[in-house]
Amino acid sequence: MFEAGFGEQGDVFFAGRLDAAQASKAESFLAEVEALGVIDFARLEYISSAGLGVLLKAQKRLMAGGGGLTLTNVNHHIRDVFRYSGFDQIFKIEAAD
Repeated sequence: MFEAGFGEQGDVFFAGRLDAAQASKAESFLAEVEALGVIDFARLEYISSAGLGVLLKAQKRLMAGGGGLTLTNVNHHIRDVFRYSGFDQIFKIEAAD
C-alpha cells in the first residue's frame, strides 16, 4: 500500500511502499504539486526503481524551474538504495534521526 499527501506543515509525505504498482499514483500526485520542495519519507518503507524514476521525473521538472527536491527522514535502507543507484548525487537527502 502507498499513500501520498500533505502533512501538517504543508510538506508532502510518502508512506508505505513506492513500487511499480504504485508509481503512477505517485507520479499523478507529484504532477499536481507546483511548488514542491520537501518530501517526508518518515513513513516510506520501500522504494523500487520505478519509484526512483517517478522522483527523478519530478526532480528534472522542478530543477528546470530553478527548484528541486529535498527528501527528509530517509531511513537507512532507502538511503542505501539512493546511494547504490547514484541518486544521492541528484537529490538533497536528510537522514532519519
